[in-house]
Amino acid sequence: MAVVEELIRTEGNETLSFGNYKLDAKSKLDNFEFGGDLYKVKTFKEITKLERNGMFVYESVPGTAVSQFKATDKGAAFQVEGPNDAQITLELEEQTEYKVMVNYVDAGQMKTNLGGKLSISVELSEGTPITVEIKKIG
Repeated sequence: MAVVEELIRTEGNETLSFGNYKLDAKSKLDNFEFGGDLYKVKTFKEITKLERNGMFVYESVPGTAVSQFKATDKGAAFQVEGPNDAQITLELEEQTEYKVMVNYVDAGQMKTNLGGKLSISVELSEGTPITVEIKKIG
């Protein structure tokens, strides 16, 4: 997997890829249409952020490259790569339990806060994407 040079793109399997952690300066792309929604991405080496219809979806510190991103009412799944370990925050359903899998290993259950945010830490190394799956319990 590589950084997304065009900042955000759709994939053939109806997923999104976004983010470029190699940029020294903030770059953004607004009004990217996908699935009837408008997306906005901001990315560079320090942060990668994705919004849908003006609402928070994904954020990583430092910046990352994300591929095959798909979020539904049952959770989210994606691959992520970066040069360093990252803190990832996702907007999901508020006050809900989720099972978190990182590279097909059970990372436990987590509950979102009142705002629906779920944060995980992932160990990353450049050129080696990892898979993250977050599934709603129940």
